[in-house]
Amino acid sequence: MSAFAPGSPPPPLHHAASGRSLRAALVILTVWLAALALRLWLQAHPAIVAAALLATLPALWDFARARRAWLTLDDRTLCWRSGPVTGEVALARIDRVRMDTRLDLSVRVRLILRDGTRVPLPQDALPPPHRLHEALVSRGVLVEKHHFALL
Repeated sequence: MSAFAPGSPPPPLHHAASGRSLRAALVILTVWLAALALRLWLQAHPAIVAAALLATLPALWDFARARRAWLTLDDRTLCWRSGPVTGEVALARIDRVRMDTRLDLSVRVRLILRDGTRVPLPQDALPPPHRLHEALVSRGVLVEKHHFALL
């Protein structure tokens, strides 16, 4: 169900995210505590503990830098930024938007432009999939949903 009155233009969609969030801190802390527990109580090999800790380095780096990502959708354009990557596409150039749900339940979003170009949107700049879908459909953009695509 739409949150705006019939006949009125849909409100712009603004979404912002940061690498420095409570969720990121909890995930990093949980992995580090689990690695410590593996080492102390189960005498796990140091290489296993190191591998677990190394897997958290990209998240730790984003947390330390507080990297910002955002996406804005209005009646004319779709704009985004994720770290050094920025983009802007006029809605009139978009043929359709493809939303692929992966096996890990994350959603990959690609814009398919009228000239056949495919433009992937950065994962960390995306709002919840249902909000993005509703905002695109309310602006007349065709959205294709594909569940559990392997490729």
